[in-house]
Amino acid sequence: MTLNQLKYVIALSQVNSINEAAKKLFVSQPALTSALKALEEEVGFDIFLRTKNGISLTVKGSEFLGYAKSVIEQYDILDAKYISGTNARKTFHVSMQHYTFAVNAFVEVIKEYGMDEFEFEIHETKTHEVIDNVRDQKSEIGVLYMNDFNRDVLSKIIADAGLEFTPLFDCNIYAYMSKGNPLAKKKKVTLKDLDDYPCLVFAQGDHNSFYFAEEVLSTYEYKRLVRANDRATLLNLMVGINGYTLCSGIICEDLNGSEYCAVKLDTDEKMTIGYISRKNSVLSEIAQKYVAELSKYKKKVLK
Repeated sequence: MTLNQLKYVIALSQVNSINEAAKKLFVSQPALTSALKALEEEVGFDIFLRTKNGISLTVKGSEFLGYAKSVIEQYDILDAKYISGTNARKTFHVSMQHYTFAVNAFVEVIKEYGMDEFEFEIHETKTHEVIDNVRDQKSEIGVLYMNDFNRDVLSKIIADAGLEFTPLFDCNIYAYMSKGNPLAKKKKVTLKDLDDYPCLVFAQGDHNSFYFAEEVLSTYEYKRLVRANDRATLLNLMVGINGYTLCSGIICEDLNGSEYCAVKLDTDEKMTIGYISRKNSVLSEIAQKYVAELSKYKKKVLK
């Protein structure tokens, strides 16, 4: 296995065409085809599926691509530092469910490390994409939650992806809503109290399973349900239609503003906030700092 072969795989994944990849790499098509075949024989599986419409990554190929990208990125850093003498910028990428506190922790990391030497990337996205991004090494860390309902299913999916879940802290369940909501001044609410108001949830696309839901109690028969793709829209709906969502109750007014509040839900259910990473991997220094920032929110969990 050579660096060139890894670069070939990356280029092929970007264009899904051997002809186009060969042009991009300035190599002949037969040479590229031969190099790919030799690599697949060495690793013992097909990295790409060939069809008349082009090529596409196999399941194992997608996993291999993630490791290939990691190797090439590390090589580029070594080359910049010790060989070519250029100043390559290091990267730190994170994926997460829609948590304001996880974004806030990311902000604190950027403030500490600055953007002169680092390139930062954050993906606030669907649950399955959080897992896929860490599996494919598009992100070093993925932030999500587990509870008694989804733990077995998500644990298997995460393990099958070669990842592991590290818990950080447990939370009670809160109804997050606008301060203008008639229930906002209550100390505690029940699901029956909430029935008259729209429940707001994050859409999970093709993976809209109860187990992938970002909100606990996903199997409850809500009388009014509205799905949204992003946090800003969800916040607007809280104000516009007196909607609510179920969450950890951790409030970050610096990012969301002061127009919202969290009211404790009358339930024994809890959620465990944690992060996923590649199994048996050692987190980078900056990733460890990010985890430390996340851990600080344990003290801010509402009781």
